[in-house]
Amino acid sequence: MAAARRRLPMVEVDGVTALIGEHGETTLLDAFEGRTMLIAYYLMWHDGKPAAQQCEGCTWVTSHIHELSYLFSRDITYATFCQGPYEESSRYREFMGWEMPWYSAPNSSLETLLVGRKIGMMHIVCYLRQGDRVFETYWTTFRGVETIDYSLALMDLTVYGRQEDWEDSPAGWPQDRSYFRTYGGPPDWLSTTEDHGGRPIPQWLRLEAGYADDLTGNTP
Repeated sequence: MAAARRRLPMVEVDGVTALIGEHGETTLLDAFEGRTMLIAYYLMWHDGKPAAQQCEGCTWVTSHIHELSYLFSRDITYATFCQGPYEESSRYREFMGWEMPWYSAPNSSLETLLVGRKIGMMHIVCYLRQGDRVFETYWTTFRGVETIDYSLALMDLTVYGRQEDWEDSPAGWPQDRSYFRTYGGPPDWLSTTEDHGGRPIPQWLRLEAGYADDLTGNTP
């Protein structure tokens, strides 16, 4: 499959498509940070919603991104393109402890970058830079974003697997989980008594450590 991806036709996109970054307005071309290739994860966003109600699937996969130096060594930049306002979403990034490059893509830019695809859905999109020209080389969504996530791959190695009802498992094996969803509160090894039911799982430890998940900027 990887060999087939390398032979896919490339589509040119506008390198000056607007993004919002840490220092204000910037462009898709700038997001390469001078490298030749760019992997962009398009993170879904629910405007005005608290941290607990942000996309669980996007939180799940993004929480796996830490060490980027291996990508850098192969001339690849990784960045998150949030489908929501920068100030609000960057507070979520801070709350979650994420350190990858973070940009907000205005709606007009999303219409250009995700043309023909559903805005408001998780995507991985790969780009190639040749001078000042930018080409989209590959994109995937939903189950395709699992390539980011080593937790599911490790679950696949265990005897019970992901414990989801679609898996081919022996009769009687636990299969009461669903894709990306939490079940009630946190595990017993968390000492807090606060109810975390329904939150994206990676938020449990952030709250336990005392981080505030207010995204309005009223709480430090």
